[in-house]
Amino acid sequence: MAAGWGMALPASAWAQTPPVKTGPTPVVQPFDMADVTLPEGPFLHAQKMTEAYLMRLQPDRLLANFRTNAGLKPKAPVYGGWESEPQWADIHCQGHTLGHYLSACALAYRATKDRRYRQRIDYIAGELAACQQAAGTGLVCAFPNGPALVAAHLRGERITGVPWYTLHKVYAGLRDAVLLADSEAARPVLIRLADWGVVATRPLSDDQFETMLQTEYGGMNEVYADLYFMTGNEEYRRVAERFSQKAIMTPLARGRDYLDGLHANTQVPKIIGFQRVYEATGDARYRDAAAFFWRTVAHTRSFATGGHGDGEHFFAMADFDKHVFSAKGSETCCQHNMLKLTRALFLHDPRAEYADYYERTLYNGILASQDPDSGMATYFQGARPGYMKLYHTPEDSFWCCTGTGMENHVKYRDSIYFHDDRALYVNLFIPSSVTWRDKGAVLTQVTRFPETPSTQLRWTLRQPTELTLKLRHPGWSRTAVLLVNGAEVSRSDKPGRYVEARRTWKTGDTVEWRMAMEPGVESAPAAPEIVAFTYGPLVLAGALGREGLAPGADIVVSERKYGEYNNTPFQPPMLSGEPDVLARRISGTGQPLEFAVPAADGRAVRLIPYYRIAHERYATYWKLT
Repeated sequence: MAAGWGMALPASAWAQTPPVKTGPTPVVQPFDMADVTLPEGPFLHAQKMTEAYLMRLQPDRLLANFRTNAGLKPKAPVYGGWESEPQWADIHCQGHTLGHYLSACALAYRATKDRRYRQRIDYIAGELAACQQAAGTGLVCAFPNGPALVAAHLRGERITGVPWYTLHKVYAGLRDAVLLADSEAARPVLIRLADWGVVATRPLSDDQFETMLQTEYGGMNEVYADLYFMTGNEEYRRVAERFSQKAIMTPLARGRDYLDGLHANTQVPKIIGFQRVYEATGDARYRDAAAFFWRTVAHTRSFATGGHGDGEHFFAMADFDKHVFSAKGSETCCQHNMLKLTRALFLHDPRAEYADYYERTLYNGILASQDPDSGMATYFQGARPGYMKLYHTPEDSFWCCTGTGMENHVKYRDSIYFHDDRALYVNLFIPSSVTWRDKGAVLTQVTRFPETPSTQLRWTLRQPTELTLKLRHPGWSRTAVLLVNGAEVSRSDKPGRYVEARRTWKTGDTVEWRMAMEPGVESAPAAPEIVAFTYGPLVLAGALGREGLAPGADIVVSERKYGEYNNTPFQPPMLSGEPDVLARRISGTGQPLEFAVPAADGRAVRLIPYYRIAHERYATYWKLT
């Protein structure tokens, strides 16, 4: 399994790598993104918008502060926002975008094999190598007085900012450059940076290390575990364990939820790291902590969209009514990282429950986060009635969610299909095809989902082959019917599981999977009068128009002003009645995925999938009167 992404590694990534001792091996494997294709549709459109943005960005501007810290003259002026503006200096996130950019280019290269991404990766790696050479150290960073700040942090001094969080993005970008883009230029830069980290943290006692981890550190445990898998270097595994914060891991491993008030996206990356450390060590405490955290967040702390939190923090769900209508809910970075965690857990425990959550958050969090016209992305996706999605500027924002947003839309291929030795799992109903090279098989999926609740799959095989096809029966579908070559072979009335079709397949064999979608309603136990409407996995949002909004008002510079932009008085429609009765009164309009629900004053409120909302006011939650 590949470090970080769970795919087959390029041969050079394993060159001269000794065998590694690991924990239990995954039950299923993902397919290489290079073996999955996407036809035209909303997912490929989102990918192309991000690809265009990646090509517009200039590596030398992203590298400017790295060169300055190394004593070299920048080749171009630095970008704005988090990358340079003085008001962001206190968080020391300068340089995080370069790491995300490397990861995004590596993902885009893997998905498209467009050599321009590889060229940019190799250029950036060469520039970082020059910085290491000039500075005489493996450390590369872009935040002001970077080496001195990191040294003070290692000495236990009180600092402002999050240096390890920012460095993690650089580590991860270089890792992805090696594993996904097979960059020979990136590997020595990564190893030198990794070795610097080993030496720099070695003098710390366990207590000193744990104290340091009280400051946000991203997924440093994950990336050092990945380095262990890449190299077999035991030092990297030990550092991965040391970067796993015991104050968070221990209660989670015991099934205790102390998350109220914690900064949400500080936690999720380290939990991803817990799962990866489990894979590197076999220590079940890390696995148990990761699985319990996922259950807690996915099942008891998430909104209908799959997002969570208010103002970046977990809140007590007893106070749901005090937080649900915030403009600062559902930080997009958190959704990005929850999907990474979900995927990592699924590899070892392939349950439909994980795929159900993945699907819901993919549509209502990730696909919904991109402006379909500009390709820019959201920070928060709050549920303040009458608010609108706000997107970053192309060159003057560079929020954390700008960085994860670069990655989100070029990796849609990575979780549609999975496999074990004999079975192929169909997790997502997205038009696509997958090549299973070991079996000489291609499976092509043709579907108009979610406009229609069905999908068709067709086999092309080198020779007749016995395989098992596992189709997810989603939790949102009461029934599902499986047809092979036009004949019904199975009927399921147990949602939340996989239905199997095992036979000797030959070229031309077809499978049809019919599900049932209907309007539904969701609420939190502590606030049953506050509801969101759904249709299958989709959250239906009230499309409330552009009254009082200036053109272009949704492209903004500062994420800290969420809740202030477009804050003109606006009274959304009121809904009244019992939740289940209202759900039954939702009716189609005759247009695909467009519905209407009656408001209290008798007017009809237009409902469309939240992921289709852009450039207008909306409501995803309603307080019923």
